[in-house]
Amino acid sequence: MVSVTIDGQALEVEAGSTVLMAAERLGIAIPTFCYWKRLPPLASCRMCLVEIDGLRRLQPSCATTVTEGMVVRTNTPMIDETRSSMLDMLLANHPLDCPICDKGGECELQDMVMAYGPRKSEFHDPKRVFHSEDLRLSPVVIMNVNRCIQCQRCVRMCEEVVGAVALGTVEKGMDTAVTGFEGSLASCDQCGNCIEVCPVGALMSFPYRYKARPWDLVETDTVCPHCGTGCQLTVGTRKGEFMRVRSKWDEGVNHETLCVRGRFGLDFVSGRDRIERPMIRRNGALAPVSWDEAADYLGRRLSAVEDKAAAGLASPRLPNEVLYQFQKLMRTVFRTNNIDCSSRWSVPFDTLGPLLAAFYSRAPLDEVIANDCVFVVGGNVTEENPVTEYLLRDGARRRQTALLMLSARPSRLEADACAVVRVPPGGETAALAAVVAGLVAAAGHALPGEALADIEATVGRPPVDTGRDGPSRLASALNESRSVSVLVSVELLRASAARQTLQQLNNLLQVLRLLGKGPAMQFLFDRANQLGAWDMGVLPADLPGSWTLSHDTARTTLARNWRTEIAPPSGAGLDAILELCLGGGMGALYLAGADPLIAYPDRDFVMRALGAADLLIVQDTFLTDTAGLAEVVLPAAGYGEESGTFTNNEGRIQKIRKFREPAFEARGNLAIFDFVAALRSKTLQPSTEGGIFDEIARQVPAYQGLTQDGLGADGAFTKAVPFQPSGAFFAPPLVAQTAGGLMLITGNCLFHNGYLSERSEILNTVADDPYVEMSGQDAAQLGFSHGDQVVVRSALGELTAKLKVNRRFPKGLVFIPENYRALRLNRLMRRGVYPCPVEVYKLKTSVAPLTGSTSSPEDRHQGMGGDLPDDPQSHLGQ
Repeated sequence: MVSVTIDGQALEVEAGSTVLMAAERLGIAIPTFCYWKRLPPLASCRMCLVEIDGLRRLQPSCATTVTEGMVVRTNTPMIDETRSSMLDMLLANHPLDCPICDKGGECELQDMVMAYGPRKSEFHDPKRVFHSEDLRLSPVVIMNVNRCIQCQRCVRMCEEVVGAVALGTVEKGMDTAVTGFEGSLASCDQCGNCIEVCPVGALMSFPYRYKARPWDLVETDTVCPHCGTGCQLTVGTRKGEFMRVRSKWDEGVNHETLCVRGRFGLDFVSGRDRIERPMIRRNGALAPVSWDEAADYLGRRLSAVEDKAAAGLASPRLPNEVLYQFQKLMRTVFRTNNIDCSSRWSVPFDTLGPLLAAFYSRAPLDEVIANDCVFVVGGNVTEENPVTEYLLRDGARRRQTALLMLSARPSRLEADACAVVRVPPGGETAALAAVVAGLVAAAGHALPGEALADIEATVGRPPVDTGRDGPSRLASALNESRSVSVLVSVELLRASAARQTLQQLNNLLQVLRLLGKGPAMQFLFDRANQLGAWDMGVLPADLPGSWTLSHDTARTTLARNWRTEIAPPSGAGLDAILELCLGGGMGALYLAGADPLIAYPDRDFVMRALGAADLLIVQDTFLTDTAGLAEVVLPAAGYGEESGTFTNNEGRIQKIRKFREPAFEARGNLAIFDFVAALRSKTLQPSTEGGIFDEIARQVPAYQGLTQDGLGADGAFTKAVPFQPSGAFFAPPLVAQTAGGLMLITGNCLFHNGYLSERSEILNTVADDPYVEMSGQDAAQLGFSHGDQVVVRSALGELTAKLKVNRRFPKGLVFIPENYRALRLNRLMRRGVYPCPVEVYKLKTSVAPLTGSTSSPEDRHQGMGGDLPDDPQSHLGQ
């Protein structure tokens, strides 16, 4: 610690602190333009100059490190004169168009001039003008270069935090101008963080332009509904209409940054295909009815099917309170444990549950990535969890964290990694097993002697690794690190080898724990409340709090609280539920916010299964594909229309707040559960959001002691429940013989998350059309060029989209984003087979098909030097 005196106030600060940081701790405001907390100091604006005893010249407080005994003054006549002069220079060329500038009312330059500026300018020359009209750099970013004060925040934010390097400067001195490549931001992330940090109206949001003033807006702090990072954001509405999103520096995991989905993708709340009224199926078509009519019809139908099995599926985008009440409704009113919370996979929770209990770190991501080494397994963090990528980049560049990556699909973050291992699609399991074996071999002497022999006998010897960045490089880096964090892509859960992958993760974490490296593990979920859904017990074999149904004490405690008996046998997960439907045993199938028809593998199978249920009830905000098959459709409030909480990847529980009224005749999800329960002559108590939260805090161990009032601006962290790992190790998987050919994987693209964001008109202006991505090597071998229309064919179906050549892709990998409803991507997938074998052909016709069109086998195609055969099965397996 070092002592410093600022404006007569003494303070001790950590060594390396700047004068500006010390002044902030004392509550002393020093004006800045170029300084930003997420960025290294630049000291170019000269607004933060201060006097320091012993130094003849004023010093920039943002870049001056405190030394022992330093005496600083921040408010003297010389400083005031200097600040006034700097502002006079800025105003000399700044256009005085505040009445029409979108930044009016929240402009830092306005604030600085009011506080420190001159009352009369000495500059009388004509103002510099770069352009007479604003420049549209992208669909969402528009620029008035004349207003720029050259603070460079936007350029540095883009390069050093986001990693996109889409903005730069041209010319020098007062003629310096910020711009994109050739005056365009076509290749950038469109995240809008440059708009957020711009202190003036130089960079502006085009969708928000001229729509409102800050004082017109009603602002609501809430949480992003897209991925599981859980960014905090502030929604601005005007007369109940959504206007914009901004973020705040000192709140949440994101520290003011947002990705394109969070900043520009919330207009989906006004999507056009809202369900306006309840609907029931009449003469084969859905017909709108009143809530009373829906009650009469649904009550009769529920009575008719009550002797058969029931099941429920809920979306992990719903709030904790809704998810908790849903599983309670299914268990107490429908008397079933056939419950699941994902419409994209069936999780091997018997393996996942113990792994989560033993190793999942419910801690700030800032702390998790502060370990010596961070190992990212699977997926593409750049596109799945962009703001998490920003934090990881910051850790690698500023904290010198060793970043290790293992995946089939490359990401931009790899430029900051110490070691990268590229595996073939589905090869993560074998690579993890090799890393574990290599780690045991490298650190064998440090492992407990009594355990070493058993571990070596189980995990085997490491394979021969000749690559510089192969698994042995990862094992060596893990062994050399003092502390390790493991971040796991949720993509691995959909793979056929998900169970084996989780077993190898368990092996790795147990070895790291035995080596004293204090491993921390978190999933990188791509749904806003996936961890919360698991915590709430929306699972066939687990109660809230991850207690198994076979746990007599937990089951008895809940039964006493709920005043009803809970059946002990485990229920069916989604796959088994669909099989039960096809077998004719399903009475009522109740879906809350879930759309398996578009998301679950094998669309034809899902359609037949849903059609075979006696009664399909869909409770949703939008008319989804699954809702189109339902017998009863109930319009539910959407995001922003009801309050509650989300639990993000960190285990941080945060408030989501209502900022608009439910549209049309939609009701809150909790009110609809009460409505359905009443039709079965039951009641759910408590039934309010606050009462349910209190019950969760009593019944779920990780949430015990939490209160709604205690969820401050940063939320609160749930607790990791002490759980001793079993100590068992799993043998490495058998190495399957690869048949070669192309393997299809899917996930989210940068501009979309699931199918929800496709309802955002703004995101659809920046997102590419549906595309097929493959390596340059494969494209060259097949005679394809970037932008060609290609056909992707599997054993079950085919689709058509344009080709995107990615020269960083490994050979054999094909990627299609799961975000485009028109593609019906899941019709290519077979249940239990992932990655999916496919063939790719060039469309022969010179007329491009409709975007995302589904081609029939009669269409003529070209690929591999010839025509695609008419028989869709004839080339498969070759």
